[in-house]
Amino acid sequence: MMCIIRIKGQVGINKDVKETLFRLRLRRKYSCITLETTKENMGMLKKVRSFVSYGEISKETYEELLKKRGKKVQGKLKPFFRLHPPRGGAETKVHYPKGILGENKEMDKLVGRML
Repeated sequence: MMCIIRIKGQVGINKDVKETLFRLRLRRKYSCITLETTKENMGMLKKVRSFVSYGEISKETYEELLKKRGKKVQGKLKPFFRLHPPRGGAETKVHYPKGILGENKEMDKLVGRML
């Protein structure tokens, strides 16, 4: 399962990128969604990789995310989660390995710091 977290805000972004983030339900900073890895989803992630951090998460991390941040509305689970800013800070100007933007191999650690 892939986890996607929006890291940057809306100021000064392209209209196409803004529309893609809206369709992914990443409308606010530090919002998070989980998706399956498909060709279509990877194409959208390639377009918004400068504004989000994404990567595979373990089943244990997903269950902890559901337990701490999952909300039910009218009997259905909300498709997104709101997270805290990362404890200890994060370098948001550069891509992974130095920063957290783009494909991140350590998503479990990042999600753990944001719960």
